[in-house]
Amino acid sequence: MTSFGLSIFVLGLSYLFTVYSRPAGVHLRNMNSFIRAVQQVEDSNPGISPLALVRALRRTAGHDDAMTIHFLGASYNLSDAEVLETAILNASSFSFFDKAIHHIVTDNGEERGVVLTPDGTTVALAPLLLGIESGLKAKMDGKPAVGLFSLTLGRTLGLSFLSLQDFPPSYRLGPNGCWDNVDYPKVFKLSQAATLATDAVINGGMDGAILGTDLSNLSAHEPSQALSDILKGYYSFILHEGQGLDALTKHISPRRREISRAILEPLDLHSQVMETLALVWKLEKTEWIAFDTGLGKVVKDGLERFVHKYWDCPQIIPRCQWGAKANRGTPLPLSLPLRFLYVHHTYEPSSPCLSFPNCSRDMRSMQRYHQEDRGWSDIGYSFVVGSDGYVYEGRGWKQLGTHTRGRNDVGYGVSIIGNYTATLPSRHAMDLLRHRLVRCAVDGGGLIANFTLHGHRQVVNYTSCPGDAFFSEIRTWEHFRD
Repeated sequence: MTSFGLSIFVLGLSYLFTVYSRPAGVHLRNMNSFIRAVQQVEDSNPGISPLALVRALRRTAGHDDAMTIHFLGASYNLSDAEVLETAILNASSFSFFDKAIHHIVTDNGEERGVVLTPDGTTVALAPLLLGIESGLKAKMDGKPAVGLFSLTLGRTLGLSFLSLQDFPPSYRLGPNGCWDNVDYPKVFKLSQAATLATDAVINGGMDGAILGTDLSNLSAHEPSQALSDILKGYYSFILHEGQGLDALTKHISPRRREISRAILEPLDLHSQVMETLALVWKLEKTEWIAFDTGLGKVVKDGLERFVHKYWDCPQIIPRCQWGAKANRGTPLPLSLPLRFLYVHHTYEPSSPCLSFPNCSRDMRSMQRYHQEDRGWSDIGYSFVVGSDGYVYEGRGWKQLGTHTRGRNDVGYGVSIIGNYTATLPSRHAMDLLRHRLVRCAVDGGGLIANFTLHGHRQVVNYTSCPGDAFFSEIRTWEHFRD
């Protein structure tokens, strides 16, 4: 790494990470536990405003860096009443909130300051809360939110791109990780070395940008929801069979990628990131960094990777998250790119899955059937699409599957959970496959650009898969061939 890259990396660490090895707390690290703790503070402080509370949480976590103060003001610069509220918060809940919000990665790859959300994804709380605070402040002031992108995503992305500029763009973002136990989550371990912009930090940033924008668009005279209600509305929801995500118009977490894209893509992201970095260097009195003539290209390359990974591609729930057992054989590599995509329905389970727990249970059930009854080494499909808004990893992008007899080595096999003999999957689930997963595969080098799409029944003559109704639908899709 160049000395310039190293200096950027150290600067980024000062904002986002402190690497150390104190024991993790005993609290469950999920969004529901965090919301309950917030609600307890609200209940013990009737009338507390959500802006005062989110500022107090920022103070508790020690997030008064120069750029945050520049846009939001110092968290300790409060009225007497708010100081009292903050004192109560600190006295009753300091330890819990400090560990829940303060983002770090330890030297053994444990990421803290992140929580498991009900939809199965992991979110860093710090950028989420900064976005909410920015939106609430804008609502109170009756002005557009200032610095929302910089606080939630811009600074993190820019510093991550620059700190790892000597590495390929694919190494400058992520990674994801897995929880020790999704029912009782306490430890989240990253799958590889951390960047400044882990998947959880990006998720939190996207959620913060969405909620901050929503709050800033409210009238100053409109009553504010409690902070716990703001979080519940976005993360705690129930999808109903026959409707699913298709029936919901409100902003909820499974739609973070498409909503954040709709909000942020109209901006000139390259200029936004460059302006954010210029502000960082000005506030830190390190403006000399801006004289590097290669900065623009580094940011451009990094943003292209960000758009591909977090907007073009769907969120894919990794095997360790849904509770996969190990492959019982020796995984065989695919020779990429492939020329075919084979579409399936699971038939059994016959009902669409509408939540992370249910989709995970269905994945485990299919893997058990494929391994124990069929005698296969692993779940057969490359990927499986749920009706909860997510794609689930089966064999994945690089490993040979067992999904389409005689054709496993030339194509991916993707199934949507449910029986689609007489009915169609949800429009959202079909779009995840038809547009998002396909684009991700082509742009990522998994499928050739002019690939052929077939239903399972077209190449295996003893099955009606993917069901009559669904097969009639995919006949209208791009790349379908008779």
